[in-house]
Parts: sequence; structure tokens; C-alpha cells
Amino acid sequence: MIYCLTGELLFTDALTYTAVIDCGGVGYKVTVTSNTLTRLPLASDKPQKVRLYTHMQVREDGVDLFGFYTTEELDMFRLLISVSGVGPKAAMSILSLMTPQKLAVAVGQEDAKAIAKAPGVGAKTAARVILDLKDKLAKAYPGGESAAAAEPGRTTAAGGGKLSDAQDALLVLGYSRAEVGAALKKVDPSAPLEDMIRAALTALMKQ
Repeated sequence: MIYCLTGELLFTDALTYTAVIDCGGVGYKVTVTSNTLTRLPLASDKPQKVRLYTHMQVREDGVDLFGFYTTEELDMFRLLISVSGVGPKAAMSILSLMTPQKLAVAVGQEDAKAIAKAPGVGAKTAARVILDLKDKLAKAYPGGESAAAAEPGRTTAAGGGKLSDAQDALLVLGYSRAEVGAALKKVDPSAPLEDMIRAALTALMKQ
């Protein structure tokens, strides 16, 4: 089991949510959440050293690595995939939509609609997440609602949180705030975060 990867960041891709890290001359391709992606430095000619905590999934046709900037996000991922019917893809989708803290709040409030906004996650799956994790998360995140409201750099206005997350992801790719702001004005703020980023990238590439 690979617990973490520590090495030079060679490449990131905001469309596929992947990063490549060079560890001793071997490049490891890791699937990451949008939250992790926004916290990684820009890949450049002088790669910077990073560390990602990982979960390895072994399948009949290959091995997948999922990477997280914090152990908190890794722990939440493992809790999610422990829920019946929630695979790694759905878990990554949920954690790209919201931070572990915000997910804990949504589960505590039994807000299935908020969780079901994650691409590929339906209402039944969201309800199952709440049923299976409510007690566990209540112990792990006491007072989580107030903490989430005070999370730095996050806005509670409708759609504001997603716009902020999309902006962060695009800034990571090297675009200026002015360019990103103009591109985000052309996207639907009610769309899933992943779709917002894709639409903004399309607009940016046409500039």
C-alpha cells in the first residue's frame, strides 16, 4: 500500500483532475479532487516538491492511485467508499464538490440535495451516504456547521462557493484574475463545478 507520494510535480490537468509526480525518476499519475488541485503549485520548468496522501485501488486490469492534499480529505474519501454503492469515482466527485468539512455539515443536516449535486451521484446514493455516515461524522466533526461557515476564503452566497472554487482552479493553471473573471461570467453558475471549469476553459482558449 502506498501511503503518500513525495516528489516533484511534473504536470496537472484540470480537465481530467490528474497530477503527475516524479518520485525518484518514476512518474506517478494520480487522480485528485478539485480541492486538492487548487492547492497544488503550478507545474513549471522548475518542478516544485509536493506531497500527496494516497489511496491505491487494485483492479483486475490495472492499479489506480487517488491523491489528496490532506489526510483529512483522504480519511473522508475512505469513509465514502465504505458506503455501499459508492465507488472511488463517486467519492472523488463528492469531494470535488465540497470540502470534508462541508460534506460533514451536509450529512449532519441530512441535505441529500447538496450531495446529489456532485456529477454521477444520484439522490439514492446521497441518501445512503447520509444514512451510513451521519453518526460517524457527528463524532469526527463536532460543531461542524459553524466551522464550515467560518472557513476562510469561502462564500456562503448561492453559487458563490462554486464560483470561488472554479476561480481557484483556473488561477492554478496560470490565467490572470481578469481573464478568469471574464470567462466565469460566461458560464452557468448553477452548473456542476466540473462543467463550470470546462466551460470557462473553453472560453479562455478562444481569447
